Amino acid sequence: MKTRSGLRSSILLLGIAALTAGCTSSDQGASTGQDAAVQADLLLYGGKVVTVDNDFSIASAVAVKDGKILAVGGAELAQQYPASQRLDLKGRVLMPGFTDTHIHIRTSARRDVDLINVKSIREMQELVRAKAQELGPGEWITGYGWDEALFAEKRNPLRGDLDAAAPDNPVVLTRAGGHSSVGNSAAIKIAGITRTTPDPESGLIERDAKGEPNGIIRERSDLYLRHAPPKKWEDLRDSYVASLKALLPLGITSVMDASGSIDDEPVGQGGTAEPSPRVTYRRAREIYDRMGTDLPRLALYISYPGLERINAYPNHTGYGDDRVRIGPIGETAVDGGFTGPTAWTLVDYKGMPGFRGKGRFKDEELQEIVDASAKRGWQMGLHAIGDAAIVQTVGAYSAALRNIVGPQKDHRWFLDHFTIMPPEATMKTMAEDKILIAQQPNFTYNLEDRYVQTLDDTRVQHTNSVATPAKKFGLFVAFGSDNLPIGPMVGIYTAVTRKGMSGKVYGAEEAVSIEEAIRMYTANGPYLTWEEGTKGTIEAGKLADMIVLDSDPLTIPPARLLDVKVDTTIIGGKIVYDRSVGAPDARHE
Repeated sequence: MKTRSGLRSSILLLGIAALTAGCTSSDQGASTGQDAAVQADLLLYGGKVVTVDNDFSIASAVAVKDGKILAVGGAELAQQYPASQRLDLKGRVLMPGFTDTHIHIRTSARRDVDLINVKSIREMQELVRAKAQELGPGEWITGYGWDEALFAEKRNPLRGDLDAAAPDNPVVLTRAGGHSSVGNSAAIKIAGITRTTPDPESGLIERDAKGEPNGIIRERSDLYLRHAPPKKWEDLRDSYVASLKALLPLGITSVMDASGSIDDEPVGQGGTAEPSPRVTYRRAREIYDRMGTDLPRLALYISYPGLERINAYPNHTGYGDDRVRIGPIGETAVDGGFTGPTAWTLVDYKGMPGFRGKGRFKDEELQEIVDASAKRGWQMGLHAIGDAAIVQTVGAYSAALRNIVGPQKDHRWFLDHFTIMPPEATMKTMAEDKILIAQQPNFTYNLEDRYVQTLDDTRVQHTNSVATPAKKFGLFVAFGSDNLPIGPMVGIYTAVTRKGMSGKVYGAEEAVSIEEAIRMYTANGPYLTWEEGTKGTIEAGKLADMIVLDSDPLTIPPARLLDVKVDTTIIGGKIVYDRSVGAPDARHE
């Protein structure tokens, strides 16, 4: 098996190879001889096996037994391992499944309209109009997923657009990313918002040229949604499962859902008397006990519940198993986002003197959250998008890591997003304290227009930086999507090309190689959940979570990465998606 030229030195620069565990190529060869008489459950052969091991070794066959990889090697495996199921790869690429380190598994109820991939305000209006007819006058209409960058009109929807579609219903539709919503006149009236209503804490009410609310509220969608009929988990459970299944055609075999809570725990043990409809460990556990291996593996971020409840809750990060487990305290936003936009920056937004977005906490408030979590043994994974938010969060992390956790603890705390590259002093502190990054390179593709509108050129060029933090400062980076969009190939394409949706290149020096991008979307994610020894690469002894691609991302032109399709998804040695048979509902792609 060969090592691709120059890759090892590149990965060493990233400081990543030392963090991944597993067998070397020679180890795998040795296991092949020892296990030659073993009956395999599945044999995949006749292809290009991209192992993503420390040497990025290439093989051609893999044997699987009892949900784990039995051996990795060449054509000889086909002769050495009888198998009850055989899959001829026919020259295609087999590689580890993707791990999305930050995603929101969406749910929907009867009054919701699905706005993912809607291409115009006119199309949005048609969906709202149809829902109004279905529900009848006076009923709330809600929805999620609109993105003005995809609209033919190239603008945000406003109250008048929704009034025209549903004048007799209160309507509130949340943008993809969740940082802003638009309501119609009926919703604005019910929410009690007028031209004299002040901006809420941590949010903004957008206004038209006459000073009237235009329907857009940034960061505080609750001003609308708290008036809508409450949703119940029982009504949302099936859509949660459907959304998980929709990840399989994208090759995602593990996710970290940033929407979790502990609300349904017993009162006095972290729970509340009236739990929200959000996913919890208990709710996810019930789903996974029932569904077996038919869903991506799941780790739940847990929103910070407050000092009293976190102290009362008996569990913390790592509780669970390899199917579903508790992850970090997060996403608990330190600032807003650019879908608002209200991300907190160190300098004024372009063309908006005096406005730098909004932070959510005073320094002492954030420190209390971090310290309380640290004392209870939690990992931290807080949302920090703007450079000012990153500076504040790193300061809070560093103080707790040095004063509470201790330098010898394998804490694996990370910053979620890391969109605007902070000052070098902050990145040096991150390196000293081993603070990691969960990055979404696809933001540069999808949010290109927002960045250009709001940021000075230097910050635009260094949005969602990977090369500088990883190679210059040795910071560990793992990839995810945050639903913008979910498909990993968009993130890999953007990390390699640094191109926005328009095709323009932003900060070419921040690009990484295709091998590095693949590693950050496969092998590195499990490190954030202490599972790098059991998944993320194709090596003997690891979980058989793998995907078959219709094209070779290592050899095709970077421009074609967006067109790469997943033919097969395998979780625990079981084929859970086969493109030739048909896909589950992939509305989140």
